Order: sequence, then C-alpha cells, then structure tokens
Amino acid sequence: MSGNQTGRVALVTGANRGIGEAIARRLSAEGAIVAITHTREESAAQAAELAAELGAAEGRALALRLDCADPGAVVATVDRVAETFGRFDILVSNAPVGDQSHVDDVGVDLLDRAMAVNIRAPFVGAQAAARHMKEGGRIISIGTTNAVRVPRQNRSVYATTKSALVGMTKAMAHDWGDRGITVNLVNPGPTQTQMLGDYDSPRVQLMLTFCAIKKLAMPKDIAGLVEFVAREEAWFITGAVMAVDGGYTA
Repeated sequence: MSGNQTGRVALVTGANRGIGEAIARRLSAEGAIVAITHTREESAAQAAELAAELGAAEGRALALRLDCADPGAVVATVDRVAETFGRFDILVSNAPVGDQSHVDDVGVDLLDRAMAVNIRAPFVGAQAAARHMKEGGRIISIGTTNAVRVPRQNRSVYATTKSALVGMTKAMAHDWGDRGITVNLVNPGPTQTQMLGDYDSPRVQLMLTFCAIKKLAMPKDIAGLVEFVAREEAWFITGAVMAVDGGYTA
C-alpha cells in the first residue's frame, strides 16, 4: 500500500464483518486511523479483535458499539471519534438493515427501522461529520444496486430505503461543494458476504444470471473503490453513484 490516507481519521459503521470490515482494513492499510462500529453485544469481541489488528494499542483504531437506529447515538459517535483523534476526515456509512419480506408482509415497524438505519443514520451522520471536516472531507455511503435494478421479489424494503441515498448524495454534494467536502455513493452488486448467504443457493445463482461477469465480488473489491474515492486526489468526484456490480445494472 502507498499510504494514501496517512494522518487521516475515518469512521466506518457496521465494520465488524463483510464489506465494512474490508473497508476498514483497506483504509487502515493506507495509513488512516480507523474507528469502527458494531451493533450487537455479541459482535463486540469480533469488533475489538479487528480494532486490535488495526492498531488500537497504538491509538490508531477504535471499536464502538452503535445502534444506527438511534440518531442521537449516531451523532455522539461521530463527535467522540473527532474528539478522540482531534480531527475527522472520512465517514463511511455502511451499516445496513437487509430484509427479504414480500411487500404484503411488511409492517410499519419493519419499515420504520429500515428507514432509520438505511437513510436517517447516513443523513444525520453526514451532518455531524461535516461539522468537524475541513476541506478534503469525504462522505461515502454504501448502497445497493437494488436502488437501480430490482429484478426479483422480496426486496421492497431494502430497495426503497437504499434508493433514498441517491437523492441524499446528490443534494449534499451541492450543499458542501463550496467547502471542498465530497459526497458519494457506492452501490455493491452481488458480493460474497454473510448477509448474502450461500453461494450455491438458487437465490444467489439467479442474481448471477443478471451479471455480465458470472461471479460474486469479494468485499475487498468494494473497499478498493471506497478507498480511492476517499483519497485527496479524488477531490473532483462528488455527487456520484458508482456501481461495483459485475454488470448487474448494465
């Protein structure tokens, strides 16, 4: 790695596994100080282990528990990271609520929680982060290609909430452009994660039929683009919606 993020401070939500973990590892490998969050008590040990690998003992990593459905906790977490490390440069809003319910079975409680985690948390997190950022700040959300293409059933909640990130990204890019803060959205396609499930399942195999490249991405493939967009040299990329999807939305 070439140290593209040396001296910069990043917060990655939902980073104890999967895409979030890969992003945290990539940013750390490029020199960033990385704070990661996890949601449940049972994932605390996993998050602490990752933070230890990323250099918590040297003050280069921090693991925090965060329920992204609580907007006050989201803001407090951003503020704590800024206060702990003395600056705040990169926010990666990754923590998702996924759902496989048919639209007929979606209750208000489920919809409200998905909206709280998938759109309200990135929104208030971005507001809080921008208050600490100087020129060169980077706000990046992790969405889904289902925001653009939904060729199968049982994705109404996920697609609805994640598609809102498109408008959020474009509008915030204009609001903060004069401050040199960029706002971008990365939409992964089918990716080998615990959330996706068994590679050989009929559901996953069906998803691959829609891809030009008949393989699943690995989390590190998503992390590579996120880290590039977080670099200082990516200053002219903002308001962009970028797919890493093997042609799923082509």
